[in-house]
Amino acid sequence: MGCGRTDAGVHATDFYAHFDVENVEELKVLNAITGINAMLPYQIAAKQIIPVHDDAHARFDATARAYKYYIHFEKNPFKLNRSWLVKDKLDVEVMNDAAALLLNYTDFSCFSKSNTQTFTNNCKITKAVFEQTEDGLVFTIQADRFLRNMVRAIMGTLVQIGKKEINLTDFKAIIESKNRSNAGQSVPACGLYLVKIEYPYIR
Repeated sequence: MGCGRTDAGVHATDFYAHFDVENVEELKVLNAITGINAMLPYQIAAKQIIPVHDDAHARFDATARAYKYYIHFEKNPFKLNRSWLVKDKLDVEVMNDAAALLLNYTDFSCFSKSNTQTFTNNCKITKAVFEQTEDGLVFTIQADRFLRNMVRAIMGTLVQIGKKEINLTDFKAIIESKNRSNAGQSVPACGLYLVKIEYPYIR
């Protein structure tokens, strides 16, 4: 059972899955990591097996998750399918002002795909910030949970802010409307990375 699911084209540098075995020690004797990696496609690498309690659940026990979204501004073949090429000039300062506003809200219905199976669209965002890199930007966002398509929809709306298509007042109104059609388009999946998942029993 994986810790979650992502859209096609999204990456993960940190990902957990749980499975049941009768004897954890046997996995060490059998060198299970080598065997698992031999069966996995090259794009996926298992790094570690961590014994946890019998009722541990990779998806529902997570207390926090973090994503990064990468943007670059000049054509670069080495970033193909790894980052989003944006040719427009962006006002990063006002984008950070807008990102900071996310911490004041809990209902993010406006950034969620409709007709999902979630019981609530409430999330507690604890970090949302843009940082300059040598050739682009990286946006980091952390919360206790995320809705389907949430990060990509937030990014699409923040880029509208950066392009001066909408302002901070508009951004607040979009969030408070709780209407997905008012927010920006979802940005390409290629720039999105799941980078951190926290559990109360894994340090």
